[in-house]
Amino acid sequence: MEPAEEDAGGFPRLIQKKRDGEQLQAAEIRRLVRGVCGGSLQQGQIGALLMAVRLRGMDTGETLALTREMAASGRVLAWPRGWQPRLVDKHSTGGVGDKVSLALAPALAACGCKVPMISGRGLGHTGGTLDKLESIPGFNVSQSPEQMRQILEQVGCCIVGQSDELVPADKVLYSLRDVTATVDSLPLITASILSKKAAENISALVLDVKFGSAALYPTLESARPLAQSLVSVGSQLGIKTAAVLSEMDGPLGQRVGHSLEVLETLECLHGGGPADLRELVTTLGGCLLWQCGAAESAEAGSGCIAAALDDGSALRIFQAMLQAQGVAPSVAQALCTATEEQRYQVLGRARTQEELLAPQDDQPWLRLHHEAPALEAGAGRALRDALLLSDEPPFAPPPRVRDLLLPPPP
Repeated sequence: MEPAEEDAGGFPRLIQKKRDGEQLQAAEIRRLVRGVCGGSLQQGQIGALLMAVRLRGMDTGETLALTREMAASGRVLAWPRGWQPRLVDKHSTGGVGDKVSLALAPALAACGCKVPMISGRGLGHTGGTLDKLESIPGFNVSQSPEQMRQILEQVGCCIVGQSDELVPADKVLYSLRDVTATVDSLPLITASILSKKAAENISALVLDVKFGSAALYPTLESARPLAQSLVSVGSQLGIKTAAVLSEMDGPLGQRVGHSLEVLETLECLHGGGPADLRELVTTLGGCLLWQCGAAESAEAGSGCIAAALDDGSALRIFQAMLQAQGVAPSVAQALCTATEEQRYQVLGRARTQEELLAPQDDQPWLRLHHEAPALEAGAGRALRDALLLSDEPPFAPPPRVRDLLLPPPP
């Protein structure tokens, strides 16, 4: 480390520079990130820096430099050279009922890709991919880089949590963004997402940027700048990056809750399940297959993903992934081949199950699974009225995908 980097006296000057709207140089951003990781930058100073970035922003060059330095703050995964063209991943900005990753990773592996998917836990009212997988008895999301490589060799995909070795700078900044009201900063979101993907050392990435009443951004146009930022910075990192803008005005699919979403994932892997879930799985997967050269077009790639869902190859890889990540073979087989009732025996049921009735014909409309006592008189009707979006047909959800953003030609 250079002597100047050991002196914390210059940090206030750099914070002031960004506070006043000036551009930070790559070397200055490197010094700040090292201060974050090394402890020489105090929490108050980090908070001030985050707020300065939130209020003044960063241009593409600054965001790119921040992303690179955050990725370099920890270990970068290494893979066999022969895997490189087909190393792919996906990231979603999240939403209620979003279980796309659970079906997409094995479908991509069935189409010849290697998928080292590093996922997260629930944020706010949305469930995380790791939380859903951990509802399966025995599933272990903690895998070392060496274990990840072994699983990719044997299975083709894994879904794991972020280890302490990867992107430590993001862990510090992410925790402080939450308490400094800077979660919605465009450059900070971009750097947080892409630094982890850069540390995965992948070749292609697709991002599902959601908008709507149940998403961070309420409208298509308000979500577009984040999608553009992610595509631009990701491409400059050397990752073939695309972004899908998808609507999130209601839950994805028909089941919400960790184990219930595993059940719906299995429906999708059997070639069925809700149409909106299948649409996103095939669209995102098709885009990735095209980006990494495994399909001639995104449409052709979507067809390959659909075939993997329909012919059982994605399901077989999902079962193999469960076993590779700690699930007993008998449990994995029961989940992937048994009836839904037998799957419930594996995953367990909530103690209380109630049905809300549709207002027009008193037919069952929504089933609640919960541990608390039964709803009191009148509470069920109040909940139904709060959740009911319309009492007129059609009740089928509209298409989710609204736009696809690709990097500009070189």
